[in-house]
Amino acid sequence: MTCFLDVPAMSRLVQDVGVSRLLGELADTIRHDFVRWQDFEKCARLTSQSRTGVHELMPVASDDHYAFKYVNCHPENTTSGLFSVMGMGVLADAKTGYPLLLCELTLATALRTSAMSLVAARALARPGARRMALIGNGAQSDFQAVAFHSLFGIDEISVFDVDPSATDKLMRNLSDYRALKIIRADSISQAVRGADIVTTVTANMAHAHVLTPAMIEPGMHINAVGGDCTGKTELHADVLRGARVFVEFEPQTRMEGEIQQLPDDFAVVDLWRVLAGTEAGRQSAEQLTVFDSVGFALEDYSTLRYFHALAAKRCAGVEVELVPRPDDSKDLFRYTRPADVRPTLYRIG
Repeated sequence: MTCFLDVPAMSRLVQDVGVSRLLGELADTIRHDFVRWQDFEKCARLTSQSRTGVHELMPVASDDHYAFKYVNCHPENTTSGLFSVMGMGVLADAKTGYPLLLCELTLATALRTSAMSLVAARALARPGARRMALIGNGAQSDFQAVAFHSLFGIDEISVFDVDPSATDKLMRNLSDYRALKIIRADSISQAVRGADIVTTVTANMAHAHVLTPAMIEPGMHINAVGGDCTGKTELHADVLRGARVFVEFEPQTRMEGEIQQLPDDFAVVDLWRVLAGTEAGRQSAEQLTVFDSVGFALEDYSTLRYFHALAAKRCAGVEVELVPRPDDSKDLFRYTRPADVRPTLYRIG
């Protein structure tokens, strides 16, 4: 049987564990798997561009599990009241190929993206960072703010979005975090002034210059999250040229990340090497560091693995029959005869 976590089941799990605790556990799971980088068979995600967005399939495998996520990015969806990004995924037993988990990955992807930003900032931001700028206040922004306030020690966030209602939503959702000071900025340059960490999570499907060299201050760490497909960027190329840039999976980031603007010989550092202790991260307090975050399949593997274990521990989700249960493994044709098809058994957590 396969565990199925739909949106209500995922929502209950998040509420039961608590957002802050869950983000911390998920960040630890991702970091653990990144340190095991060489244990995985990896490839850049498979993309299909449409007129209004992009569809992506993200597979990864280890000796124990095979996992994939389907995800999209359609920025115009919000004008119709739809999410611009949604996803679903599968975790399978590598030994048999049988699916272990079928899972919603819209809410879960928002959680894992902010957890990944946290992993990178812990490794790259200068010690004692307390002030953060959050540019783009859409669906991902709340998770970023909670992760960095609760688990990194950020106590002041300056926020900006071209859509004032998005900032209204963010400030409303963060109102319970009374120890967090939120400053509503009038511009990007005002928001980033004096920030230790700048996180960009904009959705515009274009080569945008959300951050320009004039906005950059020594020692900043930038999590560039919004630029995650071909033709979509957030940083001026000269910001990258003046920084030490870190990537998840270089072949994919060359096509989809901020560095798609630069020549193929532009030097970058694999983040997994920093996490494993084989490569230096930040080299000085004054150095500008950039995490060119595009989202990589290993992060979804970690997320599926984490929620599979969590669902089993808390008896969450339902069990569904995605694969026939054979009396005779050579007789599949029997399932074409209604009398031989047994009813599906559901176990509700």
